[in-house]
Amino acid sequence: MAESIDIRELNQRIEKQSSFITDLTVGMNQVIVGQRHLIDSLLISLLSGGHILLEGVPGLAKTLAIKTLSQLIDVRYNRIQFTPDLLPADVIGTQIYSQKDESFHVKKGPVFANFVLADEINRAPAKVQSALLEAMQEHQVTIGDTAFTLPDPFLVMATQNPVEQEGTYMLPEAQVDRFMLKVIIDYPTIEDEKLIVRENLQDKMPEVKSIVSANDIFDARKIVEEVYLDDKILQYIADVVFATRYPERYQLSDLKQMITFGGSPRASINLAKASRAYAFVKHRGYVVPEDVRAVAYDVLRHRIGLSYEAEATNLTAEEVVREVLNKVQVP
Repeated sequence: MAESIDIRELNQRIEKQSSFITDLTVGMNQVIVGQRHLIDSLLISLLSGGHILLEGVPGLAKTLAIKTLSQLIDVRYNRIQFTPDLLPADVIGTQIYSQKDESFHVKKGPVFANFVLADEINRAPAKVQSALLEAMQEHQVTIGDTAFTLPDPFLVMATQNPVEQEGTYMLPEAQVDRFMLKVIIDYPTIEDEKLIVRENLQDKMPEVKSIVSANDIFDARKIVEEVYLDDKILQYIADVVFATRYPERYQLSDLKQMITFGGSPRASINLAKASRAYAFVKHRGYVVPEDVRAVAYDVLRHRIGLSYEAEATNLTAEEVVREVLNKVQVP
């Protein structure tokens, strides 16, 4: 009884303290038509302190969504257009020699911002992509022999175009795993498409102003950590991830030859964090299995390695996750 009272009180408090999520969503909807899943995913990564990779064909408002979110939050925002001739120094910065002082001075790159948009990240070679590794994981970069701490909150939001193959480079597995979410953006519905055309035919696009500060984000992240995660939900998360590693243990023997490697412990951690954030976005103080299932595809799709047999039968990571979710027992 005491536990239920505590959860009820926690639920009421989080419902009240998550009210700013509604304001952010309304602000996003002023500019972005439809794409509710995209908006929720951006909010989840923001509240969890994770990075997000958006994949979709051109023209689906990936860049616009990230830019709009940065405008709604009073933080520093930088955009990096990744190209094949980009150098690591163009991202993190470099040392410049001053003849006047006869010494080297550090010129910080665009990665020194709260929100960093890595636009079309797969257009830059691996050497440039790996320059983001330390920044994404350690929240610091090393220029010369000095380590510089990045601003907080720090969030990398990257986009990639899956259509064109020329002039693109696959992201290294080590870097892909550092993205908390990989979100696939689909085409809008026909009704949303008509609304998008109508709004773009107008002379002036809607303007948004900042309604949330960095301190508000800090406070929200602390509250998200208070969202109740029951041991049964934690067991469910562990089972889902383990089923991608050892499918035969979960009566999924057909997948054993299809998977070369499953989700890492980082997958379990991010699945738990994303589930908490998703519950917070839904103004709830506790995680339910539906929260885990809602974020499982975005957390796991880039952490599952498929074998040649899987590629030969056109089996996708999404289908693997779907089979796992359908088979693992829900608490």
